[in-house]
Amino acid sequence: MKRARLATIDLPDFGMPEAAPELPATLHAARLERLRERMEERGYDRLVLYADREHSANVAWLTGFDPRFEEAVVVVGPAGEPAILAGNECWGVAGAAPLPMRRHLFQDLSLPAQPRDRSRPLAEILAGEGIERGRRVGVLGWKVFASRATIEIPAYLVDELRRLVGSGGLVENAGDLLIDPGSGLRVVNEVEQLAAFEWAACQVSDGILRLLRGLRPGMTEREAARLLRWDGTPLSCHLMLTAGERATLGLLSPSDRPIERGDRFTTAFGIWGALSCRAGWVVDDAAGLPEGIRDYVERLVAPYFEAVAEWYGALRVGQTGGSLHEIVARHLGDPFFGISLNPGHQISLDEWVSSPVAPGSRTELRSGMALQVDIIPATGTPYFTTNIEDGIALADGPLRAELAARYPDAWARIMARRAFMADALGIDLHPDVLPFSNLAALLPPFVLRPDRAMTLAG
Repeated sequence: MKRARLATIDLPDFGMPEAAPELPATLHAARLERLRERMEERGYDRLVLYADREHSANVAWLTGFDPRFEEAVVVVGPAGEPAILAGNECWGVAGAAPLPMRRHLFQDLSLPAQPRDRSRPLAEILAGEGIERGRRVGVLGWKVFASRATIEIPAYLVDELRRLVGSGGLVENAGDLLIDPGSGLRVVNEVEQLAAFEWAACQVSDGILRLLRGLRPGMTEREAARLLRWDGTPLSCHLMLTAGERATLGLLSPSDRPIERGDRFTTAFGIWGALSCRAGWVVDDAAGLPEGIRDYVERLVAPYFEAVAEWYGALRVGQTGGSLHEIVARHLGDPFFGISLNPGHQISLDEWVSSPVAPGSRTELRSGMALQVDIIPATGTPYFTTNIEDGIALADGPLRAELAARYPDAWARIMARRAFMADALGIDLHPDVLPFSNLAALLPPFVLRPDRAMTLAG
């Protein structure tokens, strides 16, 4: 494999979508039927989905509704419209969801001290939805565990479900129906959803690019964050931007601290369906680094980029998660790099759905999966870190043809990104791989020179 080097890279203008693709209401109805098929296969009489502001993706994917300020509960039976339990403030908007649902006002979902005088008891509502003695109920929160008996949603809801079904019934975790990394319904996306994710990736990558090109020493972190131009689209994770010693902690929000020349720097911007991250140093070149780490590019960034490039090149429908893990382990297995999380995961409305990438994983990547290049060195040393996190999708021949026919502008951007990655960066992609980010694997280690980036070409 060629060695990575730093070079002047001309990033093309790939263009931006004029408007966000809209998901048709029929999409949610089709998702409901697929979920009911899985429900029947598992032998459940009812499914209960729980959502709150941080964990709304399952309910939003199914119904098109995501709760604000409060929680929500959806009950799915074998036929008819699902039921939704909503509090005071979500009652109205739940009725406008793309998926028609029967509404129950359950005011214990409302904020503290709000009125609670107009809703029926939880047991009465659930019993009216067919949750009764002897029933088998699958619960979907936002996680799966080694045992299906472990359920992460609020105890008062689980306790009531278990009391209603009694000793002859069953209440268990069924989150895998949606988020299992190989078979979950949410890890394989329809063409309409992929188009929406490409739109989202354009927004976040354009924001990160604007930040890289506009950041100057003396700006505060908050001033720098404004360059991202978040427009109110729901976030998939809190916006992160930090410089200096705080950047080592990674997950913090921007502050009023001025960004100084020579600072460490990291940023992450994610909305539903997409996230982009970059990290490096607020300098022009290696001469601006602390004396002991002026081999930063050679020691950390180059081997990292080589690992990511091979990871990209190995992607295709049918590839196993274990093979992707092996690539990263081979390049970055030295404890110096500090790779501890899964090197790559699935992305959707939530930033991390699940991950097929793990040691020995035989889970195969499937057409329609949206994946995040999430390989983060945590060196714990003066070298700090580097990062090139962006999203891609996998699509077989028929799905590629459908995407190209229905969304020609998005397809043109995807093809231009593939050409740039091959010609300018030396990263050859399988035809199945569709890069969604307008940063297209651009990795500038020195923040003040975003035109100088890593490449294998030449």
